[in-house]
This record gives sequence, C-alpha cells and structure tokens, in this order.
Amino acid sequence: MRLLIVEDEKRLAVSLAKGLTAEGYAVDVVHDGLEGLHRAGEGVYDLVILDIMLPGLNGYRVCAALRAAGHDVPILMLTAKDGEYDEAEGLDTGADDYLTKPFSYVVLVARVKALLRRRGQGAGASPVHVHGDLRVDTGARRVFLGEEEVTLTAKEFAVLEQLVVRAGQVVSKAEILEHVWDFAYDGDPNIVEVYVSALRRKLRAELIRTVRGAGYRLETGR
Repeated sequence: MRLLIVEDEKRLAVSLAKGLTAEGYAVDVVHDGLEGLHRAGEGVYDLVILDIMLPGLNGYRVCAALRAAGHDVPILMLTAKDGEYDEAEGLDTGADDYLTKPFSYVVLVARVKALLRRRGQGAGASPVHVHGDLRVDTGARRVFLGEEEVTLTAKEFAVLEQLVVRAGQVVSKAEILEHVWDFAYDGDPNIVEVYVSALRRKLRAELIRTVRGAGYRLETGR
C-alpha cells in the first residue's frame, strides 16, 4: 500500500511518515497543496493524508479538485481547526474522514486501516442495487433516481450504501457509525441524522424511514 502525506508541518510529516513506514506502508511526503494535487493526481496512491491549512492550495481545494477529476482515492483530512462547520466543509468536498489536531497516532493508524479496508472490500464485485426507481452502483459509486443521476458526497454515499445493501431491514445508528465513521469516531452520534436528512433532501424523504428507537430502513417499494 502506498500513501501520500500532504502536510506543511515538516516535523509532523516526517514523524507520520516514519511511523507509517514502520507499519509496512510505502510513504511519500510533500509540503504544499499544489504539489500534493499533482502527486495525488498521478493515481498511484492507495490513500492520501491531507492537511487543510496548506501553502499554495488549501486542502479543501485539493480534495475538491481530485474528486472533480474523477479520482476516488480515500482522503483523510487533518486540521488544527475544530467544529462542525469545518468538518462539513471537508466532507462535502469529498473527503472520506476527518481528524483534528492534536490527535493520537494510534487513532490515525486506525483511521487509515479502516479506510483502506473499506476500499479493499469494494475492489471485488460491483453490484448494482435497484429498488423501484432508485439505482445504486456501489462499484462505480453512482446513484440514479429515475433517469437522473444524483450527486452525493463521499459520506452521503457511504451512509446510503449501508442502507441499500440491507434494504428493507432496519440499520441502527450505531451500525452506520461503526461502518462509515469507524470505531475511532468520538464526535456527536447525531451526525448520522444530519447525513440521513441530506439524503432525504437529495432523493425522496419517503425512501428512508425512521424506525423509532431502532434506526433507519430503506424502503424497497417505489
């Protein structure tokens, strides 16, 4: 597995690179956003660790540019900022996970492994799930409602994927947190409700039903 670290704090970047190399990963390091975008755009990396506050081009713009160019490499964002607004902005640009400095190195490694594991699980078959006029291609990561393609952020798609693979069954908030945010997430569990609400707005409200005290269910009828 080959990782790219885009981090302008050189001491932190070197420390992370040494630790991840010891974990068995091949690691490259760059210190500004423009170079990070160029290197990540080569398509040779299995995961990018991306700081937000970078010279040249900030992490939000690097992430958005990679997604706009069609690159689906997992992106773990790092930032000294904290707050729901920053997290939402990072995830809406297409980041897969978010870690606020200062962070535990053990937690970072757990996040990296979780993202790589999810990517590996999606590397085999690419099933297309069809429920009424909703069509979700979990391989190509594309969603259609009728003839119209619906654009989702990475986290929105991940939440929808958990519901669609168990369509007709109740999926608990804890299960969604575990699979989409992984066990190391220590933020507000109500973040799931935020993303479910976003999916209802982009799809149709009645597609995702709340089962009080239990979780959410994707309705299989039209």
